[in-house]
Amino acid sequence: MIPILDWSIRFRAMKHRNFQLFIIGQLISLVGTWMQNTAQQWLVYRLTGSAALLGVFAFASQFPMLCLAWMGGYVGDRYNRHRGVITTQTVSMILAFVLALLTLTHLIKTWHLIVIAFLVGIVNAFDVPIRQAFFVHMVGKDDLPNAIALNSSIFNGARVIGPAVAGLAIALVGEGWCFFINGLSFVAVIIALQMMHIEPTDLRGPKESPVRSFIEGFRFAMNDVPIRSALLLLSLLSFFGLQYSVFLPIYASDILHGGARTLGLLMSAAGVGAVLGALHFAARTEYKGLARWIASTGIACAVGLLIFSFATSFWVCAAVLFLVGFAATSQMAATNTIIQQRVPDRMRSRLMAVYATLFMGVMPIGALIAGVVAKHIGAPHTILIFGLAVLIGCIVFLARVVAKLKSEQPVPAAS
Repeated sequence: MIPILDWSIRFRAMKHRNFQLFIIGQLISLVGTWMQNTAQQWLVYRLTGSAALLGVFAFASQFPMLCLAWMGGYVGDRYNRHRGVITTQTVSMILAFVLALLTLTHLIKTWHLIVIAFLVGIVNAFDVPIRQAFFVHMVGKDDLPNAIALNSSIFNGARVIGPAVAGLAIALVGEGWCFFINGLSFVAVIIALQMMHIEPTDLRGPKESPVRSFIEGFRFAMNDVPIRSALLLLSLLSFFGLQYSVFLPIYASDILHGGARTLGLLMSAAGVGAVLGALHFAARTEYKGLARWIASTGIACAVGLLIFSFATSFWVCAAVLFLVGFAATSQMAATNTIIQQRVPDRMRSRLMAVYATLFMGVMPIGALIAGVVAKHIGAPHTILIFGLAVLIGCIVFLARVVAKLKSEQPVPAAS
């Protein structure tokens, strides 16, 4: 049974003025970001009708995270993070307006979409680690975990609203205006960042090279059996399980015989599940049986994908995507927690860099492979095979890791 927590505890990070400004700006900006993501996917499929190019598009937008995230973290430890976040948000705004201009003037080509997606991916590879490190400057160390949790809830909440609004906007005014609205949404977060009062800090930076620092963290992760197993399972989920999103335009158009609105509703269904999965996990006060929870949510996600591969009804697809969103987000949160429990403080940032690389970095490779496979056997059969791969990985994890962690003492959430 999940205890009812006091609201002042659940939202304690909101007492900080800087974080209030950040959340308001992020909520507006992230809705615009999800609108652009949805409109880009739909536009790629509308222009090409190709599952393979959907995979190429996803690859281009996510591949820079695999190659450059470690450098983004290194930059965030050497230079002013406040200015760094303002810079990344400003560049993202410019790219959104360029995309809007090309689309509204009917000059847009498929290669434009792929190149801009790649440039946005480069910006995100620097923005994500710098922004995550910037939280501590807004709320301090005591309220940092709560700030991260609230930011995750905002991210998934925008994931619900953005695609649904994008679906309506595409049907009414076209994709170009979605890109323009996203560009405007960055104005809110940039103004919010400029209004913050951040105490100056002395960032001396790491003494070792960024590559050597990352390698040391990776070795620690691979030598700890529970961390290694949880990370590899999450990487498997990212590589195979989360690739269903690449094929949502195909499902919306060819299988469910809908349009952009259908695509937006499908993405929102997964988003609602993700929000509830994050809130459900956030309500936990202790983490006994965490490995079993990771295995259970992974199996639930895999079963959902298997059902989704056979689904031909909108309501069945929406219900299954809700389950997949809930289970996948819960597994991500649980994996993050099991790492935080077991890693020493001196290596925490490096382990989280490994976590981001193995989770977000493998997505583009999986997306590229998914697009190629779907070109030959179709999207439903591809999802079926990928779902089976996730299911097998979860069963192996359950058999090899849960028994080991069951014998260890649980760590309370406060630690």
